Amino acid sequence: MASERGIALAGLGGSGPGGAILYADVERAAAGAVSGPAPTKRLDLKEMRRAIAAAMARSKREIPHYYLSTTVDLTSAFAWLEAANATRSPTQRLLLAALLLKAVARALGEAPEFNGFFTAAGFQPGSGIHIGTAIAIRGGGLVAPAIRDADKLSLDELMARLRDLVTRARSGALRSSELSDPTITVTNLGERGVETVFGVIYPPQVSLVGFGIPVERPWAVAGEVVARRVLTATLAADHRASDGHRGALFLADIDRRLQSPETL
Repeated sequence: MASERGIALAGLGGSGPGGAILYADVERAAAGAVSGPAPTKRLDLKEMRRAIAAAMARSKREIPHYYLSTTVDLTSAFAWLEAANATRSPTQRLLLAALLLKAVARALGEAPEFNGFFTAAGFQPGSGIHIGTAIAIRGGGLVAPAIRDADKLSLDELMARLRDLVTRARSGALRSSELSDPTITVTNLGERGVETVFGVIYPPQVSLVGFGIPVERPWAVAGEVVARRVLTATLAADHRASDGHRGALFLADIDRRLQSPETL
């Protein structure tokens, strides 16, 4: 389309995921509109899905992934959530997803090599901790808009941002900047009944954290076997930016923070 209309792609700003140029960007340029992301424009979810597919294919071709997993005891987290939600209205209640996101955000403060981008110049740390949260969209597929500065938000603020993103993602009303801002992606497929998810890194990001469904399992506590609700947390990371030792410490830190949810 750009070629037919005599438009140079090099001069366009893309409004798709990761700055991808969409048909709508070419149409705006052809109509004489200012090129670049249109923050209030509704995104074309079909075009966005095509861009995501291309990015995932590139990711598996170019990124040397490594994968790690750990099992997290959520007993303390669920007990704290139950107490915190006891006096809240349904619309104000905190979900486990908020605790998971906040634990990841806090852990990234001690593991900056998982928060940023890998470019031709090498690893570039993110300007902030902007967590891309995977959300299912109508018609299939996922989008992962950013919750900016997630480490600086309270749990209530983070929960409100998450609810807002889910609503707008499913109505096609996300801003293009929300799709290009993430410095890491978190995917939580627990609501789909999946116990373990090993994700594909969204380039140029360098890591993805995955959470499965909490399940009840026998668990050793103080020398006794008891029933506990546990969750599998996984990490997919770019070996050019980090290694398995640091990845293991990162996952362990997420686990540790979830054992003290009152500090999040």
